[in-house]
Amino acid sequence: MTRIDRYILRQLVGGLLAVTCGLAALVWLTQSLRFIELVLDRGLSLAVFVQLTGLMLPGFFAVILPITTFVVVLFVYVRMNSDRELVVMRAAGLSQLRLARPGLMLALMAVGAGYVLNLWLVPLSHTAFRIWQFEIRNQMAAILVQEGVFSSVGGDLTVYARLRDRDGTLRGILVHDARERGAPVTILAEQGRITTGPNGPRVTLQNGVRQQMERVPNPAPGAQPMRLSVLSFNENSVDLARATRQEEARFRDSRERSIPELLHPDPAEGLRPRELARFVGEAHQRMSAPLTALSFALVGLAVALTGQFRRHGGGLRLAAGIGIVVGLLAVGLTIGNLATRDNSFVWLIWAHATAPGFVALWWMLGAPGLPRPRALPMPAAPGAAD
Repeated sequence: MTRIDRYILRQLVGGLLAVTCGLAALVWLTQSLRFIELVLDRGLSLAVFVQLTGLMLPGFFAVILPITTFVVVLFVYVRMNSDRELVVMRAAGLSQLRLARPGLMLALMAVGAGYVLNLWLVPLSHTAFRIWQFEIRNQMAAILVQEGVFSSVGGDLTVYARLRDRDGTLRGILVHDARERGAPVTILAEQGRITTGPNGPRVTLQNGVRQQMERVPNPAPGAQPMRLSVLSFNENSVDLARATRQEEARFRDSRERSIPELLHPDPAEGLRPRELARFVGEAHQRMSAPLTALSFALVGLAVALTGQFRRHGGGLRLAAGIGIVVGLLAVGLTIGNLATRDNSFVWLIWAHATAPGFVALWWMLGAPGLPRPRALPMPAAPGAAD
């Protein structure tokens, strides 16, 4: 590696780290606002909040790394061109490929980091994130119950408390439990407390009424098939540890699975054809996504290194490069949605990840094979001798 390569690469690496970390922090801040309520209103500790939201960072890095690689390559080379550094380097005999070599090295590093993220860190962190969500929703159900609010603990259990004393006693409690299919239960109680048992949190209710809709066995013709059962109690308890009775068999979504699991899922899961198609599309997107960092970097190099030198032409180059990549991103989203619905379009994912890079490299090398207009002969000067 020459001194010029180290000089350019140092600027590229520093810019990539700064832009990627800054953009990831901005995205993390906006996404973590969804969970800030758990800290401010429901008593979740700050350490748990940071750990939970921090698990989203690998996914953010995997998405923004190709974009930040393009941005840094384009801006650094355009700035060097505006400062005439590239003019001096070309005058010293450096070819287009020699000038582009540091950018290509940075792009290859980004591709390697992208594969580490997509094939290992993103599934691992997303699995841990889903487990944390499950624990907060079920094992930490006590923090989800707010005063004067209908708190949903999962999709099938709702708890309401009119007041909450300083010692944690709940007053004016309503519990609606629809976890038993076809037999919902509604409980009204004067007071109660949430305690932690061996199977998770439970709410112990005092002085209340339990109402349940029950199916009548062998109803008479014309009679109602359901009846209301009412039971008064001095003390009763409801398990809040599980949002549904089948919650232990938590379905693992596509982002939690490895590439072999996506391409060859267990037949015992009984996945539908639509889910199988989505898994295959996700696998190919995850394997091809890191290559877009190399393609986008080549697009940035082609825009910055080609064309005539203009003293104030940097803005036009930046606009052209950004417009091309924004268009490629929009096409990529369309292709990804299409391929996850119909796997016959999976090849488009790989074409989108690699074709722009080949076209940009061909253009940067001078577009060999493209017919060029011939130069017109200079007209003879008036009065010149024959």
